[in-house]
Amino acid sequence: MATNLQSARVAILFTEGVEQAELTEPLDALREAGARVDLISIDRGEVQMFEHLDRGETIVAGRAVADADAADYQALVLPGGVANPDRLRTDPDAVSFVRAFFDEGKPVAAICHGPWTLVEADVVRGRTLTSWPSLRTDLRNAGAEWVDEEVHVDDGQLVTSRNPDDLPAFCSTMIETFARGGAGRRD
Repeated sequence: MATNLQSARVAILFTEGVEQAELTEPLDALREAGARVDLISIDRGEVQMFEHLDRGETIVAGRAVADADAADYQALVLPGGVANPDRLRTDPDAVSFVRAFFDEGKPVAAICHGPWTLVEADVVRGRTLTSWPSLRTDLRNAGAEWVDEEVHVDDGQLVTSRNPDDLPAFCSTMIETFARGGAGRRD
């Protein structure tokens, strides 16, 4: 299995309320695999992370999503946390940014509540994915099939997991999928 991301540039999109482990563990895994990672949020600057409902550390987003172009990246990560994707899905720039990865056939990894942003971007219809269980109905209503699995890969492009307990499987599958480059455009 390919796990070298030496030439890859990867975006992680998040905002206030992001689940700390779901951002930092994929970030560490990507960097360890050699990827150059850009931290992107609604606005540049310090962002408050959470450990479930408690405040965690802060992290600096170096780029605002309005200034980011999906064409500059090989892959995208969407961490969870309840407030994070709820805010992202109301930001038109964030939604367009996410949709562009699917339009270009690039791999995307989303964990926990992260798929809420995928619903808003209208990219889950006809796909199979997993998430935090409370998103099951939202995903089904958006045309997806929901499965209760530690990690699921749809169409060689979309990697999803349920929660922080799944992070080891999520990170390793994300790295492998990103190294393969996804499966291409889906018409």
